[in-house]
Amino acid sequence: MKIVVDADACPVKGIIERLAKEHQIEVIMFIDTSHELYSDYSKIITVSKAPDAVDFALLNQTSPNDIVVTQDYGVAAMALGKKAKALHPSGKIFTNDNINQMLFERHIAKEQRRHGKQNLHSKNNKKRTTGDDIHFESSLNELLKSISS
Repeated sequence: MKIVVDADACPVKGIIERLAKEHQIEVIMFIDTSHELYSDYSKIITVSKAPDAVDFALLNQTSPNDIVVTQDYGVAAMALGKKAKALHPSGKIFTNDNINQMLFERHIAKEQRRHGKQNLHSKNNKKRTTGDDIHFESSLNELLKSISS
C-alpha cells in the first residue's frame, strides 16, 4: 500500500506526509512542470504539462489498496476501478456508492457553464479552514486503518 497524490494544487500535502511517516507508508506526489515541490519523505514525480498528464501518470502507479488523494472526480473513479481507495482533500471519501452521482453532478455543472448558466450547486469557494484539515486527517486515518486491518 502507498499513498499517491495529485499534488499540483493539493492543500493537504503536509498532513499526508505526517500520517504516512507515522504509519511508515510510501508517498508518491505527482506534479507537472509548472510546479516545484520538494520533500525529504515523499517521492516527487514531475510530468509534462500536457492535459491530464499528471492524472495518467498517477493512475499508472496506482495499485489495489493504494490511497489516491485527488480533487478530480474522474481520477477518483478510475482509482476506484483499480480497487484503490480515493480521497478528496476536503476529507470526502469517494466510494463506488457515491462516485456516479458526483460524476453526474460534475457533468451537469459543466453543461450549465457551457450554456452560460450559473452552477446552482457551486459554493462560494470558501477558504480552507482548520476544520477542513481535521476532517481530511480523520478520513485519511479511517482509510489507513481499513486497509491495514
